[in-house]
Amino acid sequence: MNASSSELHLDLDGAWPQNALTDGADYLDCREWGPPLRYSSIRACVEEFYEHVEKQLKPWTLYGSGDFHFLTALWLRRLEEPFTLITFDNHPDWDVRPPYWCCGTWINRALDLPTLKKAALWGCGNFELNWPHRMWANHKALRTDRLHVWPWAERIEASTQKLWPGITRENWKENFARFAQSLRRERVYVTVDFDCLAAGEAVTNWEQGLFHAEDVAWALRELREHVEIIGGDACGAYSPIKYARWKQRIEGTLDHPKEEEPVDVAEAARVNLRALQKIWPALTGRDEHEPARDQQHTEPQI
Repeated sequence: MNASSSELHLDLDGAWPQNALTDGADYLDCREWGPPLRYSSIRACVEEFYEHVEKQLKPWTLYGSGDFHFLTALWLRRLEEPFTLITFDNHPDWDVRPPYWCCGTWINRALDLPTLKKAALWGCGNFELNWPHRMWANHKALRTDRLHVWPWAERIEASTQKLWPGITRENWKENFARFAQSLRRERVYVTVDFDCLAAGEAVTNWEQGLFHAEDVAWALRELREHVEIIGGDACGAYSPIKYARWKQRIEGTLDHPKEEEPVDVAEAARVNLRALQKIWPALTGRDEHEPARDQQHTEPQI
């Protein structure tokens, strides 16, 4: 491991090529942990994994499919001072039902942290915001103003828009700029799930949103004008699903959208890397210090 690096590619499933990040970033092979952590996991396994990787974590983390997004709640444990969480995601991940550790429940694990002041979810656009599915949201966090949601208006029902007016292609930048200004001088952690991107912009294991990669990069640069981004991560690239337990397999199969046709893994990697090359420099702030440059990548080994 490069002791001076602030970036880590934590490989759980081969979703990203080993050299997905620029020279100097660390690479940690955790593919043996992928199946037991995929989609959901038991508490003992999650704690054992965290103990395994804790000392090797960095401020900026690239990791696998969105099935592992709940691991962001582990990365947040290392933050010792109060902060705000901003997530770009097509799903709210706020379900209060079991499993405790699951990609659909992880916002609650983040809200459990005493250092987290509030969380803001940008770009949600799936059925979980509509009735009756929103019954399972973390209503306490919503009532106490610790959880804010900015969904795509065209993806939610009229009754849902009474709760959250939502954003449109025409007004989302204006709304985001105002939101960023409201956080002036705050410490912020940002997580980007690539399923917030539209079809054609990314290939994922989940339903996809409406952002373009350039949109997310713009939002990150706008945010950096007003706040201190203290760390962040990106996940959500497609990878073939492998589970370790029958309970994972049943729950995950029922929850995932069915693939209408086989995914070309190599092409998926190329599409996702194009998006990563736009988003990652804006997330880490590297594009403020280095000119843009093309990167050569090998195909992922999955």
